[in-house]
This record gives sequence, structure tokens and C-alpha cells, in this order.
Amino acid sequence: QVQLVESGGGLVQAGGSLSVSCAASGRTFGDYAMGWFRQAPGKEREFVAAITWRGTDTYYAESMKGRFAISRDNAKNTVFLQMNGLKPEDTAVYYCAAKLRPGSWENVQGYDYWGQGTQVTVSS
Repeated sequence: QVQLVESGGGLVQAGGSLSVSCAASGRTFGDYAMGWFRQAPGKEREFVAAITWRGTDTYYAESMKGRFAISRDNAKNTVFLQMNGLKPEDTAVYYCAAKLRPGSWENVQGYDYWGQGTQVTVSS
């Protein structure tokens, strides 16, 4: 079992930056990859970024490349998502997820555990 708790969401103006974190507990953090997803009202949950278990490789949705950065600190059991150049369309609930099985990084069904989400709101 893995428990995930996100934090750091909030309200930011367009063009601003925000960092969200996800603290993990339960199974050894370095055993699994991590991902970030987001879901806006009325829309499906979409992939944002992912990072391998050692943090050596990262993956991003095309629209987030160059603006968002995922990282992890295995000693602190925490994964981070730094978001820069935020736009109103980035407004969503952001979820972290643990990935214990191989497969597509973008596939929601490929992740085994989810946090409760943290709201990020970008004002215009």
C-alpha cells in the first residue's frame, strides 16, 4: 500500500509560478515511479509529467514541456512539480500517483495509487 498526500496548491496570477508537492508513505518510495495528473471541471484527467524511480528520467505532456518540471527526493519520500509560466487553462486539481507496473506514462489506468488532489487556480 502507498499513501499519497499532495500540498502546495493555491491561487496564482497568469504568468506566475507555483510548486506542488506529494508526500508518500507506506511502501519504499524508491521502488516505484511517480506521476502528476490534472483534472479540470468537466474534463477528463490528463497526464502532466512522470519521473522514474531513481529520478534519472522524466516525461512530460507536450503542452507542459519547458514550463513544468518534475523532481523527486527519495530521502524525503516526496515528489515535486514546479510550474512556471502558468496560464488560466492550467487551472485544475492536480493529483500525484504512484506507478508500480510498467506501461505508458500517460495512461491513467497504469497508476496504482492516487492522492486526494490539490487545487491550482490561475487567474487572468
